[in-house]
Amino acid sequence: MAKATKKQALGRGLSALLKDPSNDINSTTDKNADQIVGNVIDLSLEDIDMNPFQPRTSFNEDQLRELASSIRELGVIQPITVRKKGFGKYELVSGERRCRASRLLGLDTIPAYVRIANDQESLEMALVENIQRQDLDPIEIALSYQRLIEEIDLTQEQMSDRIGKSRSAIANYLRLLKLDPIIQTGMRDGFISMGHGRALITVESLEQQLDIYQKILSDSLSVRDTEKMVKELKSGTLSRKPTKTNSLPEHISKQTKELNALLDTKVTTTMANSGKGKITISYASKADFERIVKLINE
Repeated sequence: MAKATKKQALGRGLSALLKDPSNDINSTTDKNADQIVGNVIDLSLEDIDMNPFQPRTSFNEDQLRELASSIRELGVIQPITVRKKGFGKYELVSGERRCRASRLLGLDTIPAYVRIANDQESLEMALVENIQRQDLDPIEIALSYQRLIEEIDLTQEQMSDRIGKSRSAIANYLRLLKLDPIIQTGMRDGFISMGHGRALITVESLEQQLDIYQKILSDSLSVRDTEKMVKELKSGTLSRKPTKTNSLPEHISKQTKELNALLDTKVTTTMANSGKGKITISYASKADFERIVKLINE
């Protein structure tokens, strides 16, 4: 019983500390900092701002609702991490999905681990935490690695120590950023795998990369098939067979040709076996881009 009373008293004490401006804590050396910094406390969701350094830019709504359902049943099992940003204000470092799901449920508070960190430290923590996730696509991981190198000024060796990945693995991800942007987008959307991307990156010509990429989609090529095609291209033995006429449904091929004529520019369409696809519209200059946009909006 005494133990329960002590816990309740500690809760009231922390609440008073958080609401008293005279006890505002901005460094680990401030009075009472040891009671806040480095501890898990319940914070009002209204007092937490989202992290401007968050590497992830999109959140799956269905997965957020599933997480919200789990939180409704079990609560927030793993606290989020925040950094103090002035009196009564905090900024999210990691745990944005948990934060968003809790707000979906209409919760008032969320358990949070409080830290004191500057912008660079916050960015590094957010990037490293993001990289450790299991549901990232290869391009998201590569972009996070690139930001650690460029914005935190880490070497690949230092990054290897931070995230527990070999330097060769890091280098393989970074090389994916040399692929044509259309191929990078295809990888993010799940049309091709990292294995396909690693095979394509050895092709120097972006135009040839795109040719093989479209062949992967139209013919459902495996990674091994793609590697073989790249090898044949480099040795000069690649057969220049025309793309199968049935690679796209007839009505899509027809409508693509109509778009070509309507926009007076090259329009290409690719489609995976799942039925998902992509339309690519080429333009020659900024003025040409604006002309095409105007035609689309008419």
